[in-house]
Amino acid sequence: MENTKHAPIAVDPEGGEILSVVGGNYRVLISGKQTNGAFATIEMLVPPKNGPGPHSHANFYESFFILEGEVEVHSEAGSYTAKKDSFVVVPQGGIVHYFKNVSDKLARLLCIVVPSGLEEFFEEIGTPVAFGEFIPPQPMDTESIKQIQAIAQKHGQILYPPDFLENK
Repeated sequence: MENTKHAPIAVDPEGGEILSVVGGNYRVLISGKQTNGAFATIEMLVPPKNGPGPHSHANFYESFFILEGEVEVHSEAGSYTAKKDSFVVVPQGGIVHYFKNVSDKLARLLCIVVPSGLEEFFEEIGTPVAFGEFIPPQPMDTESIKQIQAIAQKHGQILYPPDFLENK
């Protein structure tokens, strides 16, 4: 009989794939390639006043555990200030949401996506960096915005204008 047991996966403190994504560093701790698509886990280091813009994704859960800092999570359903040790789940279904680091220090979040796939979006739009290296976000022109929207759509996401939720 064939042995189907798999060894545990361990990632060192500076291990994983580290990507610069819109000014933050996203470290892919485990990807869908390693979990047969079941989930992915990403450590997010988000500078003050930074975070992703409004977006939605209908086909996966996205959860955040706030390890350090404080982020405001905004969605069509309202806003929530997530402080250290808070846990936030964005359910499947496509609710528009985003978060911003509202503290004056680097926020550190553990993001788990079920099923996996979000990490593939980050791999496509991000720039590989060394541990501790940060690249400021680059200005986006009309062509860059169209390109990132097309990549997002390919990965099951829809991106919205920065002010999309202001009057919701």
